[in-house]
Amino acid sequence: MAPKQNDLLQGTLDMMVLKAVSLGPLHGYGVLLRIQQISGNRLEVQQGSLYPALYRLEHEGLIAAEWGQSENNRRARYYRLMAAGRRRLRAETEKWNQMADAIGAVLSASPEEV
Repeated sequence: MAPKQNDLLQGTLDMMVLKAVSLGPLHGYGVLLRIQQISGNRLEVQQGSLYPALYRLEHEGLIAAEWGQSENNRRARYYRLMAAGRRRLRAETEKWNQMADAIGAVLSASPEEV
């Protein structure tokens, strides 16, 4: 049975948020910009998807938040990766890479190999 698209997208977004925060503490909008930057502007996360993901990851104990000042002197919540988040990021990255390898093998198959 194939996973629902929402489940796949939610898990992928969570993994990308964990990766972005693993590179250094960020406020919510900074997470959006970091994902966009490291994807070479190929990915754009909508705020309506990001903030529920941040809340969910914080609730699960994968990230922690504290109030601070943003670059433009506004009060903002800054997120940092917790130990459990590092473990989850490692595990999800490994699963993602295995899935990408499997899909790559399927897509590169030739008639001679079947």
